[in-house]
Amino acid sequence: MRAVVCTEEGPPERLTIERRDPTPCGPEQVRIEVRAAGLNFVDALFVAGRYQIRPPVPFVPGSELAGRITEVGAAVEDLAVGDRVMTSIGLGAFAEEVVVAAGGVTRVPDGVSDGQAATLGQSYCTAVFTLEHRVELASGETVLVLGAGGGVGLATIDVAASHGATVIAAASSAAKRDLAVAAGASAVIDTSTESLKDRARELSGGGVDVAVDPVGGALGEEALRALGNDGRLAVVGFASGTIPSLPANQILLRNRRVIGVDWGAWAMQHPAENTALLDTVLERVAAGTYHPIEPSSYPLADVALALRDLLERRVAGKAVLVP
Repeated sequence: MRAVVCTEEGPPERLTIERRDPTPCGPEQVRIEVRAAGLNFVDALFVAGRYQIRPPVPFVPGSELAGRITEVGAAVEDLAVGDRVMTSIGLGAFAEEVVVAAGGVTRVPDGVSDGQAATLGQSYCTAVFTLEHRVELASGETVLVLGAGGGVGLATIDVAASHGATVIAAASSAAKRDLAVAAGASAVIDTSTESLKDRARELSGGGVDVAVDPVGGALGEEALRALGNDGRLAVVGFASGTIPSLPANQILLRNRRVIGVDWGAWAMQHPAENTALLDTVLERVAAGTYHPIEPSSYPLADVALALRDLLERRVAGKAVLVP
């Protein structure tokens, strides 16, 4: 079977496509034919050696996938060959097939495509964890979402709107802002031409209740300054590549709060709770409460192009590799 292999840390152009022998399927495992593997910013960080966890090379990148079970271990009772499933595996998803523990596999609901299933887990779990577990969003509040055209941004808009919040979406391109409006944003900010702080304050009538920032960089401080009284800034990530130094006086003023959001670490420390969180997300998707975007797709051989497009912010919405 073919797999994307990182043989040395660096730019995605150094990745290779190799043929590997299939991994044996153990008694408590299943073999999955990968139909779609989600592309995330963290995948590029792993390849570049810039993530806080640095796996030894060689390794196969990719963490999210959806596909069809082709083999079931002897001890597995609740899954069968032919089942459509999704899973998150940390590393190894950029391949034609994977062998994983059956306990970490989730059936894909009817009406959810392979591409949606391969991309909604991290984005929507992050969004729900952010808004429900960390900032405790209330109906009627105003939420500013940075990076609104990306996967986490669009999921956050969708989840916030479902809670009855008014959403202001900030993004750098017209295509991304259009996606944000389609996801439920009431207003948009062009971060390439407008002041995020000033425009957010104007649109919210003095300051937003919550700002969700997966971008960092200079926009992180602007998001902090856009908060109103008792406003909460959720620090989700640093897709810009720059970690902002937030001025403490701006946190003190107006009793603002800065809240860290590390869904990945929480999920590893609380596996049962995270399984329940994913189940909740899928139930809401099946019920039509959430509306995950259909991702754009790249062939497995174009993994370098796909990650480069992701790094340089040419991807609007989500993207997948299709083996």
